[in-house]
Amino acid sequence: MKQTAGRNGLGDLAPKFAELNDDVLFGEVWSRTDKLSLRDRCIITVVALVSKGITDNSLRYHLTNAKNHGVTKNEMVEIITHIAFYSGWPNAWAVFPMVREVYQDEKITKEPMFGLGKPNDAYAKYFVGQSYLNPINNDKIFIANVTFEPGCRNNWHIHKASKGGGQILLCTDGEGWYQEEGKKARKLMPGDALYIAPNIKHWHGATKDSWFSHLAIEVPGENTSNWWLEKVSDEEYLNL
Repeated sequence: MKQTAGRNGLGDLAPKFAELNDDVLFGEVWSRTDKLSLRDRCIITVVALVSKGITDNSLRYHLTNAKNHGVTKNEMVEIITHIAFYSGWPNAWAVFPMVREVYQDEKITKEPMFGLGKPNDAYAKYFVGQSYLNPINNDKIFIANVTFEPGCRNNWHIHKASKGGGQILLCTDGEGWYQEEGKKARKLMPGDALYIAPNIKHWHGATKDSWFSHLAIEVPGENTSNWWLEKVSDEEYLNL
């Protein structure tokens, strides 16, 4: 792992310290990825700094490094919530504003469980924001992984059917929303499963600050079709 922060910041004042920082700590210890992955080293370092009550730029750097190596916002929040009981509640409380700032523009930082697929261009007119589609199965039952970038959601729509039909969502990554017309929106998290009955007006998508993936499973039925309707307004969405 190439690092020059020591020499850039302290090379004129403490050249040996800068050398040890860049060449030994990062050049040797962090680079031993055959022993421990960079992702795991990022998590360990964040835990160590939070446990010592450090909330300066060094923590910001390692939070950003963790994000860049695939630690999602959900995972980081859970990590800090867990260590709060061991390292001190105030230490954990103090770091959450920095986590919010580092992850405010979170994009897709790791491959979704069932693959990202390609930009969902064929249905782009029915979405606000960027989505991706990765078909998984098309034999008798259509199954696809759908991934939404932060802020992305599909339009209100209805899965029409005269018999059977509807859709099942299996949530795998990130945070999302689901809402039926006239009902309160429901937060969706990995592991959530949801059956959408036919002929129900609804929408689903990512939260404003997290990407989101789910499997969409089309339930067989008779006279099935999808009716795409109006967009979910920014006002509706941002007030969730």
